[in-house]
Amino acid sequence: MNTTLAATNQRIHTLDAVRGFALMGIVLVNILPLLQTQNPLPGSPDAWMYYFLNFAVESRFFVIFSFLFGVGFHLFISRAKAKGANSTALFIRRLIVLLILGFVHKQFHPGEALFIYAIFGFLLMPFYRLQARTNLLVGLILALLVCATGFKPLLVLPLFILGLAVGQYGVFQNIEGFMPVIKKIQGVTLLLSLIGLYVQYLLIPANMDLSYAIIVDEGISESALQQLTYYTIAITSVGLVMAAFYTTTLMRLLQNRTAQALLSPLAAYGRMALTNYVGQTVLILGAGYLFDLYGKVGYVQTTLICLAIYVVQIAFSSIWLSVYKMGPLEWVWRAFTYMSFSPMRRERSGAR
Repeated sequence: MNTTLAATNQRIHTLDAVRGFALMGIVLVNILPLLQTQNPLPGSPDAWMYYFLNFAVESRFFVIFSFLFGVGFHLFISRAKAKGANSTALFIRRLIVLLILGFVHKQFHPGEALFIYAIFGFLLMPFYRLQARTNLLVGLILALLVCATGFKPLLVLPLFILGLAVGQYGVFQNIEGFMPVIKKIQGVTLLLSLIGLYVQYLLIPANMDLSYAIIVDEGISESALQQLTYYTIAITSVGLVMAAFYTTTLMRLLQNRTAQALLSPLAAYGRMALTNYVGQTVLILGAGYLFDLYGKVGYVQTTLICLAIYVVQIAFSSIWLSVYKMGPLEWVWRAFTYMSFSPMRRERSGAR
C-alpha cells in the first residue's frame, strides 16, 4: 500500500511539475500582446530576446499545456467511473464552467486558451471510448495535418487526443516502466529539434518585422506571403517536436529525488494551474495600468516582468497549498462540477 501511495504521489508530482513548467513558458509569450510590447530594433538585446522566444518558447509550451489537458481528462473520467459517478455529466458541467470562465477571461485577454479548450473538450469526449492505440494514431495524424497548415489553434484537439492516449497507456502511472520509451522519444525529438531549428532559421522571411504579431496586409507580395507561410509551418512543427523533448526531459529529471525536491515549488505552481493562468493576466494588466507600461516596454523588460511573476506566484502557490487543498479557482471549478462545496482547508496534523 505504501508503494502504491508513493507511486501515486510521484505521478501527481510529475504531472504538476510539467504543468507548472508549461505555465512558465506560456506567460513569456502571452505578456507581449497584453502590454503591447514594442518591436525590437535589429541587433538590440530585445531582438535577441525576440529570437530566443521564437526558437525556444513560441508554440512549445502551449503544446505541453494542451497535451496535459488530455491527460487530465483521462484521469478525471477514470476517477469518476471508479467512484460510480456519472462521468459524462460531471465532465460536461466541468466544461461549461471552463467555458464561462474562459469567456470572461477572453474579455481581458483575447488570446487566452480556456475558451478554446472548453469547446474542443466537448469534441474530445467520444475518443474516451476508443483504444489507446487508435487515439495515438489519430492524434499523431491530425497533429501532422495541422502542422502542415501552420494554424496553431487547430492543434488543440490532436494534442488533447494524444494526452488522452498517454493517459490510457498509463504512462504517468508507471513512469519507471515506460522509461525506455521515454528515453527513445527524448533522443529522437532532440535530433529532430536540432534539425528543425536549423530549418526554421533558414526559413526566416527576408525583411520580416520583429513583432509578436504577424500581420498580413493587402500589399504583401505572393513570394513574401509564401515565405511567411513556410515560416509559420516551421514554428508550429518544430514547436510540437521540441515540446515532446522538453516534456520527456523533465519527466526523466523528475525521477531523481534531489530534482524532485528542488522542483517542488514548480509542482505547487502547476497544482494551481487554473488560478495561476488567470492570475498571470491579472498581474500583467495590473502592472501595465499601475506603472503605465502599455506600448512602452521591450522584450527584455517583459521577460524580467515574467521572472517577477514567477517569484510572486510560486511563493503564493507554495504558501496557499500549505494551508488549503487546492487553489481558489480550482475549488470553484470543482464545486460547480460536483455541485457540492467540499472543505477547502487542510486538516491540521494531529487533529482529532
